[in-house]
Amino acid sequence: MQHIQSYIEEHKDRFLNELIELLKIPSVSADPAFKEHVFKTADIIKQSLLKAGCDHVEVCETEGFPIVYGEKIIDTELPTVLVYGHYDVQPADPLELWHSPPYEPVIKKTDIHPEGAIFARGACDDKGQMYMHVKAMEFMTSTNQLPCNVKFMIEGEEEVGSVNLSKFVKTNQEKLKNDVILISDTGMIAKDVPSITTGLRGLSYVEVEVTGPNRDLHSGLYGGAVANPINIITKMIASLHDENNRITISGFYDKVEELSKKERAEMAKAPFSLENYKKALDIDAVYGEEGYTTNERNSIRPTLDVNGIWGGYTGEGAKTVIASQAFAKISMRLVPHQDWEEITQLFKTHFESIAPKGVRVKVTPHHGGQGYVTPIDSIGYKAASKAYHDTFGKTPIPQRSGGSIPIVSLFEQELKSKTILMGFGLNSDAIHSPNEHFGVWNYIKGIETIPLFYKYFTELKH
Repeated sequence: MQHIQSYIEEHKDRFLNELIELLKIPSVSADPAFKEHVFKTADIIKQSLLKAGCDHVEVCETEGFPIVYGEKIIDTELPTVLVYGHYDVQPADPLELWHSPPYEPVIKKTDIHPEGAIFARGACDDKGQMYMHVKAMEFMTSTNQLPCNVKFMIEGEEEVGSVNLSKFVKTNQEKLKNDVILISDTGMIAKDVPSITTGLRGLSYVEVEVTGPNRDLHSGLYGGAVANPINIITKMIASLHDENNRITISGFYDKVEELSKKERAEMAKAPFSLENYKKALDIDAVYGEEGYTTNERNSIRPTLDVNGIWGGYTGEGAKTVIASQAFAKISMRLVPHQDWEEITQLFKTHFESIAPKGVRVKVTPHHGGQGYVTPIDSIGYKAASKAYHDTFGKTPIPQRSGGSIPIVSLFEQELKSKTILMGFGLNSDAIHSPNEHFGVWNYIKGIETIPLFYKYFTELKH
């Protein structure tokens, strides 16, 4: 496309400043205390899409937070690209581990990002990556180089399971009709090793509750005579993995796809340094299911992890009690063919069955979604590959991600469209963690690459 680099260079400071202003808003969907900020962000996204050249933009109400829909239809005979992203962010806790306030964005140089990275909650997941598409749209409309139709669907509930998106998609199929769905909510292998995500893991997220006595008890008077829910829940959780770190839930692996030696060998070609991996995480050894490499464990194998556990007294000083209740939040990352609702039921049945007498167990499902695999011989994938090749000077590597974007499988089911995952983040960007950041170089590179996807997709489609 003509003049894309010069356009970006001319407007780079504005692109960064607009993103920084967006990142200042704590649009945390999980915490009701931030409700007004989430709604405010939706309005800002609406205005941004209008300024970027959309002819029609609306904030669509749901039972929760709104979905921002925008479109520019230049010719109904041309292909249509549907862009999906989200404007809500994860909670910033624990705040004390941030080196700078999470909603006061700053650009700092790092070893990986010597040109600077934007540090703020949502910088990479997903405000920064979502906003690349808005600015790419601006470039194409401002220079009269938009080659096809475009639609945007930006939601505010991704971080809490997209609870209302499925209803919106099912009731707006004609409005959302498209030829391909484009998402940037994933990453790439490295700044000099572009990659396209071709697979996502599914997710089952549950909360468990173990209840013992009807009140907290004195640990001296009752200790050793009454089941301690905290002791019990930790034993139950520990039993969910065997000595080889395989999950012990009956039926859990029944539908797990076993990749061939050839496919695993192809995966192994991706550049990876185990020593650098351990160094970046400040660990002296990796850990996981026996018989698989680190990259296989975090992408093509299912997992079960405790995300939080609590009960009893956790304040300052000592309080010798046996807690009445103990709680834990548990997530299971699933591979394609594992049905998240089936796995949730298997977990519930198993966890209840291993509870000893003297306690009561409650399992509450929160949310989940299916895994997804996209073919590398599709027009969409080929267009993305050509776009990356133009801007990076090398062909991107297809890779499966360990993360989950549950709505991707929903899109294929309801809209009959394939999704292309063009992520520009890095594993080191600390998404969902303190000090989340997104490289300035990555942000700009995304704005440069995305318009080329439109160009090649339109050419290949016609």
